[in-house]
Amino acid sequence: MAKRQQARDERMRERLIQEAARIMAEQGVRDFQLAKRKAADRLGARDTRNLPQNREIQAALRDYQRLFGGAAQKERLRSLREAAVEAMEFFAAFRPRLVGDVLDGTAGEFSDVHLHVFVDTPEEVALFLMEHDIPFDTDERRFRFGDEYVFLPVYRFVAGDARFDLSVFDLRGLRQPPHSRVDGQPMTRAAVDDVRRLLATPVADEL
Repeated sequence: MAKRQQARDERMRERLIQEAARIMAEQGVRDFQLAKRKAADRLGARDTRNLPQNREIQAALRDYQRLFGGAAQKERLRSLREAAVEAMEFFAAFRPRLVGDVLDGTAGEFSDVHLHVFVDTPEEVALFLMEHDIPFDTDERRFRFGDEYVFLPVYRFVAGDARFDLSVFDLRGLRQPPHSRVDGQPMTRAAVDDVRRLLATPVADEL
């Protein structure tokens, strides 16, 4: 009896992984917890305690994009990476780093270009945007550093057909990346030369 229950739990867990990945790819959901809840509701498993880990969903999302994204996803990913390079050159004074799904290759139709920038004071970024007549919205985001959670300012704007999201760190943040929401490890970041190298690598080889 216990083995049958365990087998059912594992099957449900795998279905939740696949459904959450599908939701993230097709609906543009970027929050893992929200994708899990949506998947659990969709599969009639609201009360399950056997939710998958973020890294399992990330791996399934990568597989989903590879299988179903086709040429359109590859073209969109390349377009966003090209836009990231342009933005990183534009914001070069703030030592920008690319993070997130445009970097890891899972970006799709709904993805934004996420950059980390580093300044003495956040107002420097706002002034820079205003000086260049770029309309922007402000927000804040919570990041984890060790056992500490910190809220940092975020600036959002649109350029061309890409949406940009700039999280603003102080200069110490260059040496101390926050923890990734995928696996809890220090977040992977890429400088502009790293992104240029990605653009020189066929997406099929990268994945």
